[in-house]
Amino acid sequence: MTDVLRSDIGLTRFTGVPSAIRLTEADSWGTLDAGLVPGMRGGVAQDREPKDLARVSGRENLAQALILRLLTPVGSLKGLGHPRYGCRLTELIGMGNTDLSRLRARLYVLQALRQERRVAEVLGLSVVTVDDRPETVRIAFSVRPLGEDEAMSLGLEVAL
Repeated sequence: MTDVLRSDIGLTRFTGVPSAIRLTEADSWGTLDAGLVPGMRGGVAQDREPKDLARVSGRENLAQALILRLLTPVGSLKGLGHPRYGCRLTELIGMGNTDLSRLRARLYVLQALRQERRVAEVLGLSVVTVDDRPETVRIAFSVRPLGEDEAMSLGLEVAL
């Protein structure tokens, strides 16, 4: 039986729990793997042996794919043959955190999640203002991966 969720190079770490960490702190999300650079990890010297690329598969791969899809502007991969890949969230940056921008964020995230063939069903989605940062929205969603019964929840924050 083939793994419908597949495997890929690991760019993010999936914990299964929405986080309050800002996406600008990329190393906290594991987006920048300083472990690939000999001697560096968060600015602290580590072992000097070069590392290989991390690999993710299954649910971790799907989680990574969903976050990357939401962070990629629609049309930015057109030259690679994927003109509709991505999410329109970046269009909201600079628009301010208003009722209308939160509704648009919800629509754009739903559109992006429905493009992913490995998502059988979107079970829930919330877009709320972060209490201590009124310019920022927290987007949390739950999906059921194709061929699985157990839901998967993810979240990210976007400063509008």
